[in-house]
Amino acid sequence: MELRVLQYFLAVAKEQNISAAAQSLHLTQPTLSRQLKELEEQLGKQLMIRGNRKITLTEEGMLLRKRAEEILDLVGRTEKEVMQSGDTISGDIYIGTGETDGMRQIAKTANILQQSYPNIHFHIVSGDAMDVCERLDKGLLDFGILLGDIDKVKYNYIELPMKDTWGVLMRCNSPLTKKECISPEDLWDKPLILSRQVDNKSGLYRWLKKEPNELYTVATYNLIYNASLMVDEGMGYAFALDKLINTTGSTLCFRPLKPQLKLGMYLVWKKYQTFSKAAELFLENLQKNLTDYSDES
Repeated sequence: MELRVLQYFLAVAKEQNISAAAQSLHLTQPTLSRQLKELEEQLGKQLMIRGNRKITLTEEGMLLRKRAEEILDLVGRTEKEVMQSGDTISGDIYIGTGETDGMRQIAKTANILQQSYPNIHFHIVSGDAMDVCERLDKGLLDFGILLGDIDKVKYNYIELPMKDTWGVLMRCNSPLTKKECISPEDLWDKPLILSRQVDNKSGLYRWLKKEPNELYTVATYNLIYNASLMVDEGMGYAFALDKLINTTGSTLCFRPLKPQLKLGMYLVWKKYQTFSKAAELFLENLQKNLTDYSDES
């Protein structure tokens, strides 16, 4: 399977039309059609359903589209890293992270490093733990920031000194706003909006002293902004991490949990990973800045 043909396939998947894709690729329509047919024959699967005006991907075609995007992304990154290797430190650093205020320390390190090495560029990919780990495993990220439990056998890691605090995001007219902290019993009969990452390992269900099927869960989320909109519309109470939603002057407010529930934070990367010079320098600077952060704390 040639990279060139994967690029052709992705162009057709994007345009959903052979003629439009051929024009964007500067190919003739018969040439492109032949390449796609040979690709399907090579794989022994139909990848596209050819309609009169629109091409639709089959299930196998959708899988190939996802994998082709990952392959070409990795090839592009590899080419850049090889071409940029040398005495000048430059390149791209890819970091995957969930929503956490701990990202602030990563951003501070990135800013300091970029002032000395302006040809280093950072790419932040947002997602939950499943998304970050999947991209790490495929080599699409240099580093990931994970909260809570991590697979310490699978990844190298640095335990970060920052901690995230769980609490409840609610409307300001909720009766629970009269309390400074929220206890488990306060939420047993309330409609809850939970992060899709929350499972037994997170400790949240243990904190609630209830099994998942005993709770009134009305929705789940993976981006807290969307959860805040559901709260604002009166759907329920969202478990969220502190400092992610600015409630100043808002119709929403945040209350921490009692007893307190915090999440540890880790910077992780694949074992036996070969870093670019830029990634190595970032890791060195982060470790130094985190030492300074711990001393200040």
